[in-house]
Amino acid sequence: MPDRVLEGQTALVTGAGRGLGRAFAERLASLGCNIAVHGMREHGPSEYGGRETLSDVARSIAEVHGVRTVKVLADLTRSADVERVVATASRDLGAIDILVHNAGGDIAAAGGKEEDVRAVIDRNLLSTIFVCQQVARAMMQRRRGRIITITSVAAFRGRTNGSIYATAKAAAVHFTRCLADQMRPFNVTVNSIAPGDTRTERFLATRPVDPARLAEDGTLDRIATVDEVARVVEFFAGPLGAFVSGQVVRIDGAGQGWPA
Repeated sequence: MPDRVLEGQTALVTGAGRGLGRAFAERLASLGCNIAVHGMREHGPSEYGGRETLSDVARSIAEVHGVRTVKVLADLTRSADVERVVATASRDLGAIDILVHNAGGDIAAAGGKEEDVRAVIDRNLLSTIFVCQQVARAMMQRRRGRIITITSVAAFRGRTNGSIYATAKAAAVHFTRCLADQMRPFNVTVNSIAPGDTRTERFLATRPVDPARLAEDGTLDRIATVDEVARVVEFFAGPLGAFVSGQVVRIDGAGQGWPA
């Protein structure tokens, strides 16, 4: 088990029911964090072949890692829901020390209907703004904290399909950098990680995948594992990231080689 360098701290991880969000929550819990496990739907974790509910996920993390957890269901595109999530996490686990805002995704990203466009922008940009602002206010008062947003390499790469998703993630990247500048006087770091293709349940279930890209070593021309992405969250949340802020790290094995 890793050293529990974050023992007793509280982390809110949004979109934590499965995939990358679950990996982030597990990683922080292994370091000693109590975890507020957010999801939009109770049965969200089972949507791509799993059998767990969000309640099951929260309970499992608590049992495996010996930490306290709380489950919070909410639509983070609604400011009232965001306030409730932060209030519940703070009441049940203590003031939030670490935010990992992972909720979002490219659902309907290729759609041309107005409701599709709004859904993608709201889930990926509006939720980032609402959640970060709400958590940042309390961190400012305490004069400490770590905020990590999960964006995407799509923010740096134009593509024919998914342009609205790429636009929303690019805006989230810029928001993250602006927030980092605002939070400097309050001793709060704000960073983003931008994963490329990652072998989550949803990724593997929704598109054809070249088996050669599922290699786990010997080449960087492959699809990342969730653990490889979670390690970067650990860096930003832990002691090594104490003086790192305003940064965006692409996690794609040099799939893009130009400056961010």
